[in-house]
Amino acid sequence: MTTGERPLASTGRARAGRAPAEAPGRQDWTSWPHYDGAAEGFRGYWYPATWSSHVTDKPRPFTICGERITLIRDAGTAYALHDRCPHRGVPLSEGDQQFPGTVSCPYHGWTFDLPTGRLAAVITDGPGCRLVGKVAVRTYAVEERLGMVWVYIPLADEEPHPVDSQLPEELVDNPFVMGGRIEPRGGNWRFACENGFDEGHAKYLHRTALWRLFKPMPTWNITRIVPRDRWIYRVQDEVHWEADFPGVGRWSNKRWWKKRPPRETFNIGNTGKADTVDPTIEAQEFPGFASLSMPGVLRIAYPKFIHYEFYVPVDADHHRYVGVMVNFTEGWETLRFYAKYLGAIRWLFHGQFSAQDAWMVDVTDAPPEKLYRPDISLTAWRNLSEEEYGGKLAAVGAKPQAPTDEKKA
Repeated sequence: MTTGERPLASTGRARAGRAPAEAPGRQDWTSWPHYDGAAEGFRGYWYPATWSSHVTDKPRPFTICGERITLIRDAGTAYALHDRCPHRGVPLSEGDQQFPGTVSCPYHGWTFDLPTGRLAAVITDGPGCRLVGKVAVRTYAVEERLGMVWVYIPLADEEPHPVDSQLPEELVDNPFVMGGRIEPRGGNWRFACENGFDEGHAKYLHRTALWRLFKPMPTWNITRIVPRDRWIYRVQDEVHWEADFPGVGRWSNKRWWKKRPPRETFNIGNTGKADTVDPTIEAQEFPGFASLSMPGVLRIAYPKFIHYEFYVPVDADHHRYVGVMVNFTEGWETLRFYAKYLGAIRWLFHGQFSAQDAWMVDVTDAPPEKLYRPDISLTAWRNLSEEEYGGKLAAVGAKPQAPTDEKKA
């Protein structure tokens, strides 16, 4: 390594050109050691992998927290196994089902029991293969919620906590209808999570989004972070729609074709105060419209719906974006929601609007970084993750277990 270069493996990107020692700003994330080391995600949590309807009797490959996993469905139940045959390292996701309740490697027919991962047969070695029952691949706990398959990535050998305890509480206790999008994206999952909770970006980055074409956006806010239970909330104390910048000029998000912004400060939705709020949303008494919890669950509460984002780590430079919009209704009203979502919202909100975020996440390159006042949202999130993950490590009494390709039965 030549002088002036340094590896920054924890962020997933190597950068040349170290800033001089006297340069202002934060040069690394060592103030948050657990967060700094979580380039491939926090283990010990449930992560949504894909839609339930996409998991069939044909195995499919996924990577979560750096773990290669194959998902397959048998007799209605979804299973997750480590995606590597211990014989020669061929992905089991390239195989198929030759017997009920199993998956077979396409190379030599090593066949594994889905619930346990144990080697059940070796087709090319005949019925008397002595390895049967003595070799296994790792299995992962699987649950299905919100129309998705969730996989638990263990920290050590602990039993997984209930998946419902990790979901937004209102999704566990109330009927709702949902539309969403799951897609692979570039950029580290931490950049995606920080972008979602970032207080400053929406006012400027999304000012050109068609989703905001007729809706006003503030120019700047005074915001504080309020913790409640396992969540942190962004609470707006002041909302400013335009401002004079000394020596530069006046800047405003107001336009003649946009709705007139309200005079009051508001904390449900980010474009103005609503006349009415959905009863289920109102009953939650959210301190602020944007909230975040581990291991990277974003909730944006609007007057009539709530938008959620789950950031699923793949590796240091890629993540899976899971964005869902929820309306707390049932019966015939669900048809109206689907018509509106599929006809417009999916393309405007989960399309062009969200693509602006994906663009920024993919090109973000930090640290080093120079934070400013609105970045209290980022530091509060890093502090939350540091505290919670530190407690999780202490609870299992061990450091994170390194991923293993196979295990002995």
